[in-house]
Amino acid sequence: MKIPIYQVDAFSNERFKGNPAAVCPLDVWLPDAVMQNIAAENNLAETAFVVPVGETYEIRWFTPTVEVDLCGHATLASAYVLFHEVGFAVDQINFISHRSGPLSVTKNGSILALNFPVDSLTELPVEAEHGIGLSRAPSKVFKGRTDYLFVYDSEAEILALQPDFELLKSHDVRGIIVTAPGETTDFVSRFFGPACGVNEDPVTGSAHTTLTPYWAGVFGKTELTARQLSQRTGDLTCKLLKDRVEIAGEAVLYLRGEIEV
Repeated sequence: MKIPIYQVDAFSNERFKGNPAAVCPLDVWLPDAVMQNIAAENNLAETAFVVPVGETYEIRWFTPTVEVDLCGHATLASAYVLFHEVGFAVDQINFISHRSGPLSVTKNGSILALNFPVDSLTELPVEAEHGIGLSRAPSKVFKGRTDYLFVYDSEAEILALQPDFELLKSHDVRGIIVTAPGETTDFVSRFFGPACGVNEDPVTGSAHTTLTPYWAGVFGKTELTARQLSQRTGDLTCKLLKDRVEIAGEAVLYLRGEIEV
């Protein structure tokens, strides 16, 4: 059985930057174990699988070790593949995730804009345990649906963090978002997710459903610029739309090929 596969660098207009995601368009769903094995073989932060259902597409995302509830960069990559490789002719693709509900991606020239549900945030007292696995404790701590949000005071602090990924696994969350005001963007971030098989994600679209409402409240505005400070880096624009978040960026194709299953 042959399955098409594409690899796309999301949230960048340059290859070898942004966040690479694999995308497998399918006619029908494969067994979960097969999709998990494909994701493990790809060894990327996420592999997305999409299946057409009427005028929409169902979408699922797998890290090398687990299926996840939501992935921004792999959704952006999936939309890029459907627009540019599969021939989807309309400027908005509607996805359905059985874990996260309706999602959409709109194309405006080279810009692809995700429309995702906003995260809910609860502020927590800063405890000593929040600094486990990080070289510096945060100044504020919030808990979203699946992640911690650790707030720092400067971009330099975010760049200087030296995570111990084994220790970070002790936190009972999908991942840890660290963030601070940016020097040339409104805010910057990094994302650590060793508990789900991704030590440091290059650019994390889903984390911006958490970051956007927080920084919108801090700055008192709904449109923000963002940069993720991984080694590859990635640039995003974010807009708070009541209970939804628009997360936009570019993408570029790296690979097209075929899997033998």
